[in-house]
Amino acid sequence: MAKLIYPINVSLDGYMEDERGNNDWGVSDDETYAFWTDFQRTIGTYLYGRRMYESMVYWETADASPQQPEEVREFAQIWRAADKIVYSRTLQAASSAKTRIEREFDPDAIRRLKSSSGADMTISGPELAGLAMSAGLIDECHLLLNPVVLGRGKRALPDNLRTRLELLDERRFRSGVVHLHYRVI
Repeated sequence: MAKLIYPINVSLDGYMEDERGNNDWGVSDDETYAFWTDFQRTIGTYLYGRRMYESMVYWETADASPQQPEEVREFAQIWRAADKIVYSRTLQAASSAKTRIEREFDPDAIRRLKSSSGADMTISGPELAGLAMSAGLIDECHLLLNPVVLGRGKRALPDNLRTRLELLDERRFRSGVVHLHYRVI
């Protein structure tokens, strides 16, 4: 059975976007980039909300230019190899291969996908992840805690949800970013 994993860059005060909808405040250096690339190697399916998908679809053609660094080409190849499911009522067509659009979030369909998948899955976008957490679908969270306080913005974890977590691993990066790997109990 595949695990459904929620991986996210988060500010020290719990936001994944600032008040203007930007996430350019996150630390992105060679060490954290390599971490995220290695993390993606075992993922077979990405579950996205529309906005997260629109930011990630860049990787469909990111390696088209031979001038791109090897690490960019590698990440793009990993991203393209995975299946993608986008949950959106407004997106008319997918802009990437191996992508399907679902109009409604169906917890039972996710349960069936988890039980039939041979590879782990990730879920991205805080609203979508919040729905999955509320339905008891998320097995693990990987938080990259960034050394920045935003004050307000879009929360990485849903309000009004009480869930216990078990710390499985932690890692400190030279940049001050801390990776926290939790299992949902």
